[in-house]
Amino acid sequence: MTGTDAQNKIEDSNIKVAIFASGAGSNAEKIINYFSGYEKVKITLLVCNKPDAGVIKIAEAATIPVLLIEKEQFFRGDAYVEILKEFGINLIVLAGFLWKVPKQLIAAFPDKIINIHPALLPNYGGKGMYGHFVHEAVIANEEKESGITIHFVNENFDEGKHIFQASCPVLPTDTPETLAARIHQLEHAHFAPIIETVIKNLE
Repeated sequence: MTGTDAQNKIEDSNIKVAIFASGAGSNAEKIINYFSGYEKVKITLLVCNKPDAGVIKIAEAATIPVLLIEKEQFFRGDAYVEILKEFGINLIVLAGFLWKVPKQLIAAFPDKIINIHPALLPNYGGKGMYGHFVHEAVIANEEKESGITIHFVNENFDEGKHIFQASCPVLPTDTPETLAARIHQLEHAHFAPIIETVIKNLE
């Protein structure tokens, strides 16, 4: 597909995106702002598992509906698949969402759920490896570089097909906080444009 073909494809499509997030929402805000000028791509829904999460205010300020979810229905019910279908969702983006995605949701959206991880997978992934836990482990092991991985989601934590990676140095003076700040810069620079690339390749 040429660049022109890809652009025509996205302009001819109506893509509705759901963002799943659990925290302050800096990545979600970047994504919302990035696509705010697109007529054919709409951030249609924010899905959140924490009623006091900062990301909810970001969504409300952008007049994006918020769906608060609870564990019972998410893990042992229909994983809110029917509600997502009612909203016409085509793509799910995990932007700091800390629950594991259940099988029924993956089955309903095959190769249409993407996640960002704050390390260079397959290193420093898996259960319990998120946020400062990742950065602490990277520094403790005296790694020379870290970075981000954007990947499709499968049934195992952080094991889906890689879409994109970007790296940054780990400095001898780094703390988990300073490394996290550098990783956030990579996330904010790359996540939304890579989402756009994924959308262009949706069938």
